[in-house]
Amino acid sequence: MVISIENEYPDVGDLVIATVVRVVDYGAYVKLDEYQGKEGLIHISEISTTWVKNIRDHAREGQKLVLKVLRTNPQRGQIDLSLRRVTGREKAEKMLQWKKEKKAESIIKSASEKTKIEQTSIDMIKQKVSEKYDSLYDALEDALEGGEEVFTKLGIPSDLAIALSEAARSKIRLEKAKVKATVELTCFKPSGIEAIRSALLSAKKIRKPRGTDVRIYTVGSPRYRVEVTAKDYSDGERTLNEVIDEALATIKNLGGEGRRIG
Repeated sequence: MVISIENEYPDVGDLVIATVVRVVDYGAYVKLDEYQGKEGLIHISEISTTWVKNIRDHAREGQKLVLKVLRTNPQRGQIDLSLRRVTGREKAEKMLQWKKEKKAESIIKSASEKTKIEQTSIDMIKQKVSEKYDSLYDALEDALEGGEEVFTKLGIPSDLAIALSEAARSKIRLEKAKVKATVELTCFKPSGIEAIRSALLSAKKIRKPRGTDVRIYTVGSPRYRVEVTAKDYSDGERTLNEVIDEALATIKNLGGEGRRIG
């Protein structure tokens, strides 16, 4: 959710964005970008899964890193972090999320300058958005299709809603993620063809996140390709799995068989 994290500390296990400010023989000190610049330490034992000959080969001053929180002690102002425990996928997803939130802040700033929005109104916008969306950027993306109504439905005044939607359209280029898989469906009953057709239609009609599209086509009976286009890979993969599960369940209920083969 979109929340103020001033004076707060991350939870153990959280992924955070940090900037390296000082490298020493026993580790690297960083400032947490999302937590008012609070300082944390990556001990050298948490730098890499392999032996570290020179710590500066892995961390240098000014570098942005995605780190995992190991321990926090607010009383001592202590945050212990790990670089080696962050997977490649976690790093990519966290960095993308952070960049989106930075862009969202830029869009809010642009809208505020255009309409002379005061800080209290900006705080109100963030609070209203947080009641429905996981992030401010998600709401701005929705506004690309839904316009200012995305914000007016949240109780945001019309003039602010218009400014936000216009700023979103000028600064966000909606990129789609595409995932796909193949299923094999068979039914040897007299109504087998109709059963397969029903299974595919039922699968395509599942409830999907806004901006998600499902395409199903044959690649040579009895194999069918399922392609899902979504705002991000998380939505895409989840929808793909739900589509396939629905197709397999339906064909089974109609007396046929099915399996995912890729």
